Amino acid sequence: MTLYALGDVEPDVHADAFVHPDATVIGDVRIGAKSSVWPQAVLRGDYGRIEVGERTSIQDGSVIHATRALPTFIGDDCVIGHLVHIECCSIGSGSLIGSGSVVLHRVRVEPGALVGAAALVPNDMVVPSGAMALGVPARLRPDTVDAADILANAANYVENAARYRRGLRRLDGEPRV
Repeated sequence: MTLYALGDVEPDVHADAFVHPDATVIGDVRIGAKSSVWPQAVLRGDYGRIEVGERTSIQDGSVIHATRALPTFIGDDCVIGHLVHIECCSIGSGSLIGSGSVVLHRVRVEPGALVGAAALVPNDMVVPSGAMALGVPARLRPDTVDAADILANAANYVENAARYRRGLRRLDGEPRV
């Protein structure tokens, strides 16, 4: 895994988390137990704190950032899809953020909510539990999310990360990280 301290600030990655060797984690970032960070994902805690809970998956190519004034929090059992941009917001436990979506400053995605693929969730929006936020800009569809589906998806990534920890190996002669 590629971890960088920035000055005296170092990432705190739980021993049971999986960070792919091609992901980048910088500075003030905490990653909880059994969470996974996949190839080309970047968690850049250079200006502010990023916290990722337990059993949460940050998919390939996603970018997570924060500012001095606005940290970024992602709860337990979340699925953050491919190519997602999350900055200065709060993602509640058991939520799914769909591929290619953007979640901006001071957004609050409450537990068990879903942001649809390619959605743009603008500053200050609240996505209530059980609701979907869809479109550009995102609009709410209340009471349409099956929280059990999200939790099953998150559990699948916990299993996949364990498989990677056991069996991932480079074939091009470079040392394993």
